[in-house]
Amino acid sequence: MNAPERRTYQVAIIGGGIVGLFTAYRLLRAGAGPVVVLERGFLSSGASGRNGGGVRQQWDSRVTVRLMREAVQDWKQFGREFGTNVWFRQGGYLFLAASPAEVTRLGQVTEAVRSEGLDGRLLEPSGVLRYAPSLSLDGILGATFLKTDGTLYPFPGVWGVYEAVRALGGEVRLGVEVTGVRAEGGRVVGLATTGGPVEAPIVVNAAGGWSGDVSRLAGLSVPNVASRHEILATEPLKPFLDPMVIRLSDGLYFSQTMRGEVVGGLSVPHPTGTRAGVPTSTTFLRTMSRSMVRLVPSLAPVGVLRAWSGYYDDTPDGFPVIGEDPRLPGFFHANGFSGHGFMLSPASSKRVAQAVLGERTDLDPALFSPGRFLDPHRSTEAEGLQPG
Repeated sequence: MNAPERRTYQVAIIGGGIVGLFTAYRLLRAGAGPVVVLERGFLSSGASGRNGGGVRQQWDSRVTVRLMREAVQDWKQFGREFGTNVWFRQGGYLFLAASPAEVTRLGQVTEAVRSEGLDGRLLEPSGVLRYAPSLSLDGILGATFLKTDGTLYPFPGVWGVYEAVRALGGEVRLGVEVTGVRAEGGRVVGLATTGGPVEAPIVVNAAGGWSGDVSRLAGLSVPNVASRHEILATEPLKPFLDPMVIRLSDGLYFSQTMRGEVVGGLSVPHPTGTRAGVPTSTTFLRTMSRSMVRLVPSLAPVGVLRAWSGYYDDTPDGFPVIGEDPRLPGFFHANGFSGHGFMLSPASSKRVAQAVLGERTDLDPALFSPGRFLDPHRSTEAEGLQPG
């Protein structure tokens, strides 16, 4: 049993994905400790090892654009800071519109992007071929492009932060599941785990798709919903595609890796929750293959090598949940990233660490605080650009 080394910690983080590890790293760099990260599976067993590696700054809301602009700079410096190459390649993101309403929406996205000092471009259909000449323009009415968006390889990112946490004296315990959240006097005092009890006055819920389950262990009702999404990779091809391509109408997305594979996904209906596990469906394989071939006819003879799935942790307004839960002092949320936690993790983890340390953050509590869902007059702003 990979049990925690000690009985008492200052901070216990539930979830050993990129958000949990990055949060531990930020806290340890700030002098907090001791810190333990508890992961029920193996390293990269959750969404951090199952995503498409996209990193984009094109969003509906300016606050998300701002966070991602910061995150992009962090990803560019990742190798220098952690000594691990995540192969961050800024080939751009190309969003495709198939209706006048989608063209209008992408125009609004471009306005938000440009207002934050980024060179977002709204394209006519013919302009798409400048960035992705292999695409069929059938049904495409417009697009947006931002050249500083890109893709990275997730696994070295997880490994790099994992090793940095350990080098700073933090513990990462794999194969240890949290089975209960203990509270006394109305605040958190520790956890029950399969590796034994852990005492900690601060608990951070960074469990991704399972974060709702963890919150319920603490007796908290939260609106987070786990939704399963599928993804595939083709056999390697000669380089033909620089940007990540996303179609708004159905959430189709794909990019070509530096190894030549085309990696992408498409939303198909699945029951919510985590009970079904992470299988792959024939419905997805058929739908995804047909959709890709219609958009890129040259892919028709290409074989699929592997397919997998993972969970998004969705919130009603599309914004993450970051900060201390007002109903249970000491219990902090770092979840609800709706499938985009990996790309946001460098920036979001800074705010999680600030909240844990009792420091002010620049996040609007009306948009990010766990308490926003308890306010009947909460903000109506939403981050809806969540395709894939």
